[in-house]
Amino acid sequence: MRALVYKDKLRFEKNYPMPRTRDGEALIKVLKAGICTTDLEITRGYMSFSGVLGHEFTGVVEDAGEREWIGKQVVGEINCPCRRCSYCKRGLGNHCPQRTVLGIAGRDGAFADYLTLPTRNLHVLPKNIDHTRAVFIEPLAAAFRILEQTQRPHASREESAAIQPDTEVAVLGDGRLGLLVAQVLSLTGCRLVAVGKHPEKLSILSERGIKTATKDEFYRHGGGRFDYVVDCTGSPSGLETAIELTRPTGTIVLKTTLSHAKAQSVDLTPVVVNEINLVGSRCGPFPRAIEALANGEVDVEPLISRTYKLDEGVEALGFASEKGILKVLLDMGDV
Repeated sequence: MRALVYKDKLRFEKNYPMPRTRDGEALIKVLKAGICTTDLEITRGYMSFSGVLGHEFTGVVEDAGEREWIGKQVVGEINCPCRRCSYCKRGLGNHCPQRTVLGIAGRDGAFADYLTLPTRNLHVLPKNIDHTRAVFIEPLAAAFRILEQTQRPHASREESAAIQPDTEVAVLGDGRLGLLVAQVLSLTGCRLVAVGKHPEKLSILSERGIKTATKDEFYRHGGGRFDYVVDCTGSPSGLETAIELTRPTGTIVLKTTLSHAKAQSVDLTPVVVNEINLVGSRCGPFPRAIEALANGEVDVEPLISRTYKLDEGVEALGFASEKGILKVLLDMGDV
């Protein structure tokens, strides 16, 4: 099969070995896939991954032990836990030490004609979500993870949401993830502002009635302090800015990993003095992301910068790494 492979360097291969399914897995013909910042960072050494890149995809099941899956158009969750260890038994499969992760750790990914995933990872795509929008379900689910993590424990269902209409929230960063996170948080009716550097990107949110400000505008008008600050900047300075903007006893949600790893030093004294909560946030609920796309609660099409064919994949990742580019897709098409 064709595949976009990273092994010391990125290259397109015409005759890469077909994946083999294990018990409980499905063979999926990939239709479209999305390029993520994680894919770009893997080509710079992140996770020491070697193999087929890609984890945002939509496709059609061609074979599965559970025959009812065959022919279904699907998207898939990327973490494949062992289901046996203490983490898995506690419902923490996404943190299983033995897990493989599609296109990121120990499992070939979606930038190919075919991939395999356990059928329990799959979700059938509703007919009113086309393949282009479906590619966004994985990162959109990651955005919805914030709402899962900010539920009040032991509260009634009506009072469980910590982010309410009177909650002050700031989203930092106007890249791919920041634009999705801002749209998701706006669904709560909270007092939200999205802060970024690029007016043309922020306009995607403004057109949906979401308050935005460039970083310069934000500080020129006095800045502010917030109950929740979500860092989607991908910048080493993002955490520092988030700490500065968070009220005492407020919460910072970190949605990017690489920026904080690169940060040489961050003064955490205000975190202690102001009793700020730090929350790491990663993969999220696919059913809620699918529902949001199906109902039109979130608009992803303005985020698409360009679509390439699979055999143009090396060029596509190069384009995706340029400044100002949002989502780049790969269309597998026909051989």
